[in-house]
Amino acid sequence: MGRLAGKVTIVTGAARGMGAAIARRFAEEGATVALTDVLPDVDATAAAIGPAATAYRHDVTDEARWQEIVADVVARHGRIDVLVNNAGILMFKDILSTTAADLRRVLEVNVIGTFIGMRTVAPHMIAQRRGSIVNNSSCDGISGANSLAAYAGSKFAVRGMTKVAALEFGPHGVRVNSVHPGSINTAMVNPLGAPTEALNQGMGWYPAQRVGDPVEAANCFVFLASDESSFCMGTELTVDGGLIAGHYYYGLPGAPEDVVPPSRKTPAS
Repeated sequence: MGRLAGKVTIVTGAARGMGAAIARRFAEEGATVALTDVLPDVDATAAAIGPAATAYRHDVTDEARWQEIVADVVARHGRIDVLVNNAGILMFKDILSTTAADLRRVLEVNVIGTFIGMRTVAPHMIAQRRGSIVNNSSCDGISGANSLAAYAGSKFAVRGMTKVAALEFGPHGVRVNSVHPGSINTAMVNPLGAPTEALNQGMGWYPAQRVGDPVEAANCFVFLASDESSFCMGTELTVDGGLIAGHYYYGLPGAPEDVVPPSRKTPAS
């Protein structure tokens, strides 16, 4: 443990799901964590983590609030070592059903919120010539999917901005990378709280044959936040159970039909 010992970190969208898992793992690895979210649950999440965590109510589209939080973190701890832009929203609508207002809402949170976060925190990191920014994109920011025009478009934008930020901030000692999760068992992916076993039944097109756990995604953020990834800049780290590795030709050797995954075995098998 201690891979993030002494690091001062900010994690947005940290009230629940992947953001909460990231914040917990950061604290477990020795970091001081500022958790931000629009949801009031962020207070309880921070309290459960312990004295290393502080909660902030935060709409990531509000630039003034970004400045307040960053100023408070710097005043308390003297610096910011890591920023995780995790806050995001998901919307399922085909293109013809998506309104301009729908698109703007998704872009405001997923893209503008990430942009403001980088723009607000980066000057502090540049001044200290050290820092790591990790932007949460998605596998849908690498390949498209039907009914995800707004979401995929926003995550492609996050991916692109990450590359530009890596180029601009890298010479100043600030690393910028992106994480691209597949289906992770959070409220965003599983709003009805279905059992993991039930979710796994629909994951036959993933090589992993199962849904991911939030901790598995959080571990990728730990790596990119830590000094272990010191030569990673503009990296796209997928945590997707093999989703974008390719696709299966069912009926030919090597497809999941040829091997019964553990989640699909009968109790007697």
